[in-house]
Amino acid sequence: MKITTFNCNSIRARIPALSQWLPENNPDIICFQETKVTDNDFPFIFFESTGYPHIAVRGQKSYNGVAVASRIPLDDISRDLYKDGDEQARFISVSAAGLRLINVYVPQGFAVGSEKFDYKLKWMEDLITFVKESYSPRTPLVIAGDFNITIDGRDIYDPEAFEGEVSCTDEERKLMASLISWGLTDLFRLYEKDSGHFTFWDYRVANALQRNVGWRIDYLLATEPVSRNCKKVHIDKMSRLLPKPSDHAPVTVEIDWDLN
Repeated sequence: MKITTFNCNSIRARIPALSQWLPENNPDIICFQETKVTDNDFPFIFFESTGYPHIAVRGQKSYNGVAVASRIPLDDISRDLYKDGDEQARFISVSAAGLRLINVYVPQGFAVGSEKFDYKLKWMEDLITFVKESYSPRTPLVIAGDFNITIDGRDIYDPEAFEGEVSCTDEERKLMASLISWGLTDLFRLYEKDSGHFTFWDYRVANALQRNVGWRIDYLLATEPVSRNCKKVHIDKMSRLLPKPSDHAPVTVEIDWDLN
């Protein structure tokens, strides 16, 4: 099974790039973040015609938005982190082939000390509580998405310059550590321990991709029943050279998993 997480930064704007990328890479399941469309405006026909007939969406006009497109049937779909409904479209969870999959778009946070930063911390705390109350480390579980947090200094091109800034604060990293220590593995780090491997390169930085001025903020986290079957994880940096690319790169894991 191949599972991809991809902050597409507007799903409709990425159709040209996805038209080329999907047939070349053939993931079984794709988790999108920042789709920026209402549910009715999601490009269902494109994905169905490309071989992804099973689609779950949680949209919002112009902002946020998460979706899962799959070759495998999806069931037990939940579109809200909170029992009384979510204010923002940042969470969706599904089951496929005996695997539970949570797809998240964590708030960016704007600036340390701002209301948006406080909202980010609270949202992460609530996600952690939800995971701990809903699942066990023995559950076959993958949590995928754009977390807008660097786990440590290896995940940003200049850790000293950004120390204490949004996505690099102790508060955010402690929350990521709490989530992972519950019973998850950062699958990319099973294969690559060094710095310099990123998933996001800011459009506003000149030649960011060529200079590798980036951040690793997009993750695939998994419990032990999944991680022990992990075969490969790949950040497709070259996808940034496709027509109308996102500022993020897709991250794909291959696991030895029965799809039936």
